[in-house]
Amino acid sequence: MFSLSNSLSFLKASGVQVADEVCRIFYDMKVRKCSTPEEIKKRKKAVIFCLSADKKCIIVEEGKEILVGDVGVTITDPFKHFVGMLPEKDCRYALYDASFETKESRKEELMFFLWAPELAPLKSKMIYASSKDAIKKKFQGIKHECQANGPEDLNRACIAEKLGGSLIVAFEGCPV
Repeated sequence: MFSLSNSLSFLKASGVQVADEVCRIFYDMKVRKCSTPEEIKKRKKAVIFCLSADKKCIIVEEGKEILVGDVGVTITDPFKHFVGMLPEKDCRYALYDASFETKESRKEELMFFLWAPELAPLKSKMIYASSKDAIKKKFQGIKHECQANGPEDLNRACIAEKLGGSLIVAFEGCPV
């Protein structure tokens, strides 16, 4: 039987913490304040997180982000660029601010990813899988979650399925 106290005990026992910067980035991505055009350009479209070298803290992976202001300027396809930032042989967590369209409206919603590629070491897969709850507890209100084990899990059709299935007609400006 699941209980919150058992979960908290597990998190303490695993020793995995979530860095304050990770929580701040999540909050900034989740809360869309009325902003100036310059502030909007600095908003994060995607961010990748990893475990610290000692495997005790989930941190922001340096240089692994896409800013809204880069889309259409230095980055033409933000989702393809995001997928390309994921390591081929190690695990990661990520937040992606997905833009998609249904038949009725255009939406933007955050997606949480656990990237655990087949080529990653077994120990890494185990640590990331067992630490996932620590980061998810900090990301209250995430509607969409995706575990991907290879590039085939990150094609537009798979992502559209996670976002709403047959209701989705376009993802990141491209028809599905």
